[in-house]
Amino acid sequence: MKNLKLKAARAALDLSQQALADAVGVSRQTINAIEKGDYNPTIRLCISICKVLHKSLDELFWE
Repeated sequence: MKNLKLKAARAALDLSQQALADAVGVSRQTINAIEKGDYNPTIRLCISICKVLHKSLDELFWE
């Protein structure tokens, strides 16, 4: 399932996939795969992404 909430939150902060990837220590391809729903990130990565985007786990990853 695509993660449109993650993509929207990233875009709202005017962050590229590369900028978010650099901030959390993964590749741009990993961020792209998460947004496309092709990769299920670890909870540690989810938390790192949430911190950078100033969102909660509920807001970005859970329904």
